[in-house]
Amino acid sequence: MIKTVDRLLDHLTMYRLVLYYLMALLGAAFVLSAAGLVPHDPAELAFTTGLVLAAGWVANRVFARIFEVPANSESVYITAMILALILDPVAPTDFKGIGAAAFASVWAISSKYILAVGRKHLFNPAALGVALTALLLDRPATWWVGGNAWLLPFVLVGGVLLVRKLRRLDLVATFFGTALVTILATTDPSQYGSALRETFSSSPLLFFAFAMLTEPLTAPTTRWPRIAFAGMVGFLFAPNIHIGSFYFTPELALLAGNLFAYAVGPKGRFVLTLERIEQTAVDSYDFIFRSQRKLAFQAGQYLEWTLGLDRSDNRGNRRYFTVASSPTEQSVRLGVKFYLRSSAFKQALGTMKLGGTIHASQLAGDFTLPSDPSIKIAFLAGGIGITPFRSMLRYLIDRKEARPIVVLYGTESQEDIAYREVLGEARRELGIRTFHAVAKGAGRGQYPGYIDARLVRLTMPDYLERTFYISGPQAMVKALRQKLLAMGVRRSRIKVDYFPGFA
Repeated sequence: MIKTVDRLLDHLTMYRLVLYYLMALLGAAFVLSAAGLVPHDPAELAFTTGLVLAAGWVANRVFARIFEVPANSESVYITAMILALILDPVAPTDFKGIGAAAFASVWAISSKYILAVGRKHLFNPAALGVALTALLLDRPATWWVGGNAWLLPFVLVGGVLLVRKLRRLDLVATFFGTALVTILATTDPSQYGSALRETFSSSPLLFFAFAMLTEPLTAPTTRWPRIAFAGMVGFLFAPNIHIGSFYFTPELALLAGNLFAYAVGPKGRFVLTLERIEQTAVDSYDFIFRSQRKLAFQAGQYLEWTLGLDRSDNRGNRRYFTVASSPTEQSVRLGVKFYLRSSAFKQALGTMKLGGTIHASQLAGDFTLPSDPSIKIAFLAGGIGITPFRSMLRYLIDRKEARPIVVLYGTESQEDIAYREVLGEARRELGIRTFHAVAKGAGRGQYPGYIDARLVRLTMPDYLERTFYISGPQAMVKALRQKLLAMGVRRSRIKVDYFPGFA
C-alpha cells in the first residue's frame, strides 16, 4: 500500500499535491456543510471561494504584468483556497464581509510582489492577507477548517501525504513538539487533558502545519535553520504566549518565522539569460545561463526554475532542478533530459531562444560535499542524476582538491552517458575513477547491467567505510538505498538527492 502511494506521489509536483489537498478539503467541507455537519452554509462557502479566487487571480495578473515576472496561476489557487478554509464564509448580501475577503485575497497575492526583496517575497501570502484583514478591518481569521471534528480525518490524511512527499517531517515534528510543550507549560496541570483534546480537535494546529508552515518559499531551505524556524513558530503559536497585552495569532506566529527565515536564508530571485545550449547525451542538454549577479551556492544544491507559459499543463510552470554548474564557474548550468512526452515546462525550455530569460529562486539542498575532505565517498548516479556530481567534480577540479571518491554511473546505453569530459578530467587530474554500468550494449571495461551490490563490492572493497551519495530516478534511488542497507551500510552513511518534485 505504501509503495502504491509513493508511486502516485512521484507523479505529482509539490505544488500540484498541495492544490489537490486543498481541493479535497474544500470538497469535503461542501459535502459536510450540506449535511449539516459543518456550521456554514454551502452556498456561502461556494460564494466565498469563488470571490477570493477571482480577486486573487485578477491581482496576480495585474502585478505580474507591472513587475514583468511570470504569473503563477497555481500559487493563486493555493492561496485562495487556504483563505477560503480559514476565513468565515460570507453571504452575497454581506458587503462588509465581501470587502474583507477580497481585501485579504488581493493583499495576499500582492504581497508576493510588493513585500519582496530581490524579487523574493518575505511572507506567507495567506498569513499576511488575514493578518492585515484582522488589523485594518477587524475581520480576523477563524481557522474554521481546524475546528471541525468531521474535517479532521481529511486534514490529517492529506497532510501526512503532503509531508511524506515534501520530506519535511523534521519541520512538522519540531513545530508540533514545540507547540505542545509550550501549551502544556502555560496550562494548569489539571487542564492538560482538555488542552490536548482542544489542540488536536478544535484548533488550526494540524492544518496550519501541513498547508502553511511547509510553504517552501518563505521557510528556510537547509535543515538546522528549518528546525529553528519550526521551533520559533511553534512557540509563538501556543495560544497563551503574549507580550504584555499583545497575543500572537497563528498567522502572526508564521509571519515572525518568515522574517527569521529571510534573515538566515539565501536572498532574492535571479533572472537568468540563456547564452548557449550544449548537448551532453542523447536527448540530454545543458542550458547555460548568465546572471547579472553572482549566484552563491554549494556544489550539489538545487533551484526552483520558473518559466512564463502561455498554456501550462497539470505540472505547472515551476520545476526544481539541480544546478549542474560549479560555484567556480561564471555561468549557471541547467541539465535536462527530454522524453517523448515531455511536460509543457520542458517543451517551453526546449524552444527557448538565445537571449531568453528564466527565473530562478529558492536555492536549497543538503546534497553537498562533506566539510572533511578525508571522508571516503561513493557517488552513485543514474541517467540525468549525474548532474549534482558534475557540479561537485567540476568544483573539485577547479580547486585542484583531490578526495577519495569513486563514481558508479548507470545508464541504459552508451549514448546516455553525459559529461564524459568532466568525468575524464576528474580521473586525470584528481585520480577519481568512474565505473560505468550500461544496461544495453556495455563496452569493454564497462559493467553489463545496472548498479548493484556486486558492482559496489568489485569497485570499492572498503564500501563499509564510505559515505554514499545516490542521485537519479526515484525508483533507482530507493532500490539502491535498500541494497546498501542490506549490505550493512549504516543509514547515516547514505545521502539521497531529493528536491520537492521531479519534472
